[in-house]
Amino acid sequence: MIRVAVAGAAGRMGETVCEAVEGAEDMELVGRADPLLGTALQDVLPDAEVVVDFTTPDTALSNALACVRAGVHVVIGTTGFDPAPLSQARPAEGIGANVLIAPNFAIGAVLMMRFAAEAARHMPKAEIVELHHDAKLDAPSGTATLTAQLMAAASGGDPPPIHSVRLPGLVAHQEVILGDLGQTLTIRHDTTSRESFMPGVLLAVRRVGELDRSPVVGLESLLFS
Repeated sequence: MIRVAVAGAAGRMGETVCEAVEGAEDMELVGRADPLLGTALQDVLPDAEVVVDFTTPDTALSNALACVRAGVHVVIGTTGFDPAPLSQARPAEGIGANVLIAPNFAIGAVLMMRFAAEAARHMPKAEIVELHHDAKLDAPSGTATLTAQLMAAASGGDPPPIHSVRLPGLVAHQEVILGDLGQTLTIRHDTTSRESFMPGVLLAVRRVGELDRSPVVGLESLLFS
């Protein structure tokens, strides 16, 4: 059994992750950390093998550093922070800890990014429109930023512009519109419920301990390896 704790457990994503972990036959939920629950991350670390973080951009980095120093693997779904310090983070001697950061855990969204990068090799102009609920703290989204980076790397050009929309009633949506002479191509992914992220989250929990380098950004490192 993989012992899992969730940081940000009182949030909408955190609650959904807790339910998914409890429903997985090979996992045990050993802790829920959240200020709203009166439980700090340090309170749940001793019992955890993997922490799943869906907190806020201003706490995700410090949480991840605490996990690594404690020798606990961490799967991060929080975006909007600079992960660079994680490259220098070192766990206690003799203890290994890996970090996986996934801007999007939906399998369809990962495929959308992969298809967009391939299309960018052949169509010279593109723009990205990402739409999220009005409580999302960062703009542009981590998914849109990563998509733009992947497209630029594939095409050898500049990252395409990103347009962000924040409205009530939305969950998470993104479309990549590519244009060429006399034609356009639109690649779109829609998330209609947070449950769509759970297969990816559980995959990351199962595989984060097997990573041969850390930190790793993107669920595609697990899907296409």
